[in-house]
Amino acid sequence: MSDNKPKKAESKYPVNMTETPFPMRGDLAKREPNWVKDWQEKKIYHRIRKAAAGRPRFVLHDGPPYANGDIHIGHAVNKILKDMVVKSRTMAGFDAPYVPGWDCHGMPIEIQIEKQYGKNLPTAEVLSKARAYAHEQIERQKKDFIRLGVLGEWENPYLTMNFSNEADELRALGKMLEKGYVYRGLKPVNWCFDCGSALAEAEVEYQNKRDPAIDVGFAFAEHDKLAAAFDLPKLPTENGFIVIWTTTPWTIPSNQALNVHPEVKYALVETTRDGQPLLLILAQDLVESCLARYKLEGTTIGTCAGAALAGIRFKHPLHARDAFFDRHSPMYLAEYVTTESGTGVVHSAPAYGLDDFISCKAHGMKDDEILKPVMGDGKYVSTLPLFGGLTIWEASKPICDALREAGALFELKMFDHSYMHCWRHKTPIVYRATSQWFAGMDAHPKDGGATLRQTALKGIDATRFFPDWGQARLHGMIANRPDWTLSRQRQWGVPMAFFIHKETGDLHPRTPELLEQIALLIEKSGIDAWQALDPATLLGDEAALYEKNKDTLDVWFDSGTTHQTVLRGSHREQSAFPADLYVEGSDQHRGWFHSSLLTSSMLNGAPPYKALLTHGFVVDGEGKKMSKSVGNTVSPQDVSNKLGADILRLWVAATDYTGELSISDEILKRVTESYRRIRNTLRFLLANTSDFDAARHSVPVAELLEIDRYALVNMAALQGEIAQHYENYEFHPVVSKLQNFCSEDLGGFYLDILKDRLYTSAVDSHARRSAQTALWHITQSLLRVMSPMLSFTAEEAWAVFAGAEALKASDETIFTQTYWELPAVAGAEALLAKYTALRAVRADVTKQLEDLRTSGAIGSSLQAELRIKAAGDKYQLLASLGDDLKFVFITSQALAEEVAAEADEAVTVAASEAAKCERCWHYRADVGAHADHATLCGRCHSNLFGAGEKRQYA
Repeated sequence: MSDNKPKKAESKYPVNMTETPFPMRGDLAKREPNWVKDWQEKKIYHRIRKAAAGRPRFVLHDGPPYANGDIHIGHAVNKILKDMVVKSRTMAGFDAPYVPGWDCHGMPIEIQIEKQYGKNLPTAEVLSKARAYAHEQIERQKKDFIRLGVLGEWENPYLTMNFSNEADELRALGKMLEKGYVYRGLKPVNWCFDCGSALAEAEVEYQNKRDPAIDVGFAFAEHDKLAAAFDLPKLPTENGFIVIWTTTPWTIPSNQALNVHPEVKYALVETTRDGQPLLLILAQDLVESCLARYKLEGTTIGTCAGAALAGIRFKHPLHARDAFFDRHSPMYLAEYVTTESGTGVVHSAPAYGLDDFISCKAHGMKDDEILKPVMGDGKYVSTLPLFGGLTIWEASKPICDALREAGALFELKMFDHSYMHCWRHKTPIVYRATSQWFAGMDAHPKDGGATLRQTALKGIDATRFFPDWGQARLHGMIANRPDWTLSRQRQWGVPMAFFIHKETGDLHPRTPELLEQIALLIEKSGIDAWQALDPATLLGDEAALYEKNKDTLDVWFDSGTTHQTVLRGSHREQSAFPADLYVEGSDQHRGWFHSSLLTSSMLNGAPPYKALLTHGFVVDGEGKKMSKSVGNTVSPQDVSNKLGADILRLWVAATDYTGELSISDEILKRVTESYRRIRNTLRFLLANTSDFDAARHSVPVAELLEIDRYALVNMAALQGEIAQHYENYEFHPVVSKLQNFCSEDLGGFYLDILKDRLYTSAVDSHARRSAQTALWHITQSLLRVMSPMLSFTAEEAWAVFAGAEALKASDETIFTQTYWELPAVAGAEALLAKYTALRAVRADVTKQLEDLRTSGAIGSSLQAELRIKAAGDKYQLLASLGDDLKFVFITSQALAEEVAAEADEAVTVAASEAAKCERCWHYRADVGAHADHATLCGRCHSNLFGAGEKRQYA
């Protein structure tokens, strides 16, 4: 606001300075908790539902945070974004319910129970303690989410551990099984020794690891076949090796095959070692680098394509050490072999590598022929010769020693590489073949329709993405992912409640029917029902032939099926399928977006969402990742307690969430400043409409002063733009436009000009009521468009502004409202154009006045008398305002004078010789014209004691 405040308390000619109970200081941290309490006591969320009943439905389905630990700033960003979407859709005329949810089963809670009570609790106890722990965590997190001003069905959220949800999840699994998507098989899966369980794709992260990289020789076993392959009548010596390169020495005891690329050229190299002649087979392109690595010299005596080596067998490197290793490794052809590094030959341990497994299976290896010496805790079985009982990492050195003694180790070098780690334990994980349940990505369902992968990819094409790069990201992940491992070896999870035949391993022929019976039991008493179930209860005499499957479902399956268990299950009244929108952090392309898409593709043949919105992670002011150890975390609880949740909400709204979101004390200070500007504007609007009753005082639109009509048109344009941004889930442009509107359009122009009319015109004059009519409409619009972001502030202002009747009609909350319908103004476009041009002229003139004030030539702009020489359209524009021109420039006099050409245009300013009016501070020749009021100008005399001055434009 300009500082031309015409206010002198001791004057006997008071100006119309109206008051408002809306305080200048927000004191948000202190006062917000009262609104939080108020909203809950008055059940504001349910009042919104009542008001929105019958409007078109908009469903944002909440991705469930995990019920463990206090909420952090990332949680706050996520929940505030969701709340802004829901509130802005409500404002736009939708019925937009919000049911918050929690993810409750799974490893982290089970680990907490182990930490608190030890490892060997009976399963029933683990389940009851885990359930109680999850409830406790949910209550803590819920309190913090509510404190952020997030409105929703907090008293009835969805929990993946609710009995009905657990039962429906089992039913969903049953449907997928019936449709033919789910199978059981031996397959290498991501395995964490600390979890003692398979991991989902989303639970794997990559960190650097140092490993021994070794070159290992497999001795020739079929000399004649090799001679023929290399087109030689006979090998010059029988002492020869084909050499592989690996960074996982622990897989050597499980080697069962070798691989070469069919089209790569391989060389037979003649060399000597320790004075003995020696032959080596290496990829031709790598001969030079390999020999250098082994510190040997040699010559190539034959070459062949990899295809020529197919089926030839070689001896295991440790064949002479123990009968277990005295076996042959056949050569298989594989497209995945490269010559980028190593030797161009790869060894296959099918139990510990995906490619190895696929290759060995394709060459006819049976599941029970696959060697699996590594146990779930990372140790070799005790019966493994030489290395039994050691962990695979401890065994690296003894394995390398044994290879060296056997003359099969050509090189050992430590090697740093990016390696898979468990996201929870931060420890290295392996591929490990175990018998697991999978959802097949490329299997056709029983009805012969598209595969799961094809259906999911088609679904991605039909989904809208905000920002749009999410589409390619999710597409790439689905296109390349392996089959989904559904099973976990845990206790606190929804059981894969199957009965399996003890001898054949087949599912019970009545599985679909049995699953429904078990689901009914779970509906009554939760997953504990399966643990407690005696198979004879359901199977009768057959019980002795079957065992209960011990696996639980991957926790991503829990949250991934909420479109079924929640949208069409526990909360179907408040929901719709598919949901309009899912909103999560960018890591959820491989997490919840991903698992939801796959489960819905299996159950419904389509995605569970129409659109996906992704936000970035929170970083500190320097762009560094937040971490407790670095000490650069910002907690949402702290910000709410010190500055207020509205400041946090404004920060979220003002930040472009499509990238990383930076936060620091400095950034929050800037946000607080911009909050203050918005609040000051609101206070001015509320104060200056406080004695205005729209029903009695409104001026018809056609009779409003021109600048008031312009202000309405300008507000309507802004509201239209903001509504469009909200529709595209763009919040930061809304904040910058709102700030700009408050400081430039209102503070720097319209309100600045209006003060004179509001303060000095007669209280009930047409001029003042015209201004108030415009301000009243602007405030109606402004409070609504800011309410999704500044929820507490908008609610506080609404209670002051609405008036008893409107407040009652709104059910005591702004959130039952929709966008304000601003009155239509004739000639709106022309008005906008006219005032845009006028503001440009005013900006130039104001700068010149400012320079004169700084130099001391004039005291305030009101002391100035302006003469503006202008040509053509510019002159017409200025002249059109007649005598009101001076109010636009906030000077005591302003005259427009026509000149012939633009080159002759000029602005001249003179300090007024006239006296200053005590009341309006204008310098006018008629000050003192009325002897009984010697300090007043004619304008003020008329406004106070006469008919009032006539204003037409400003």
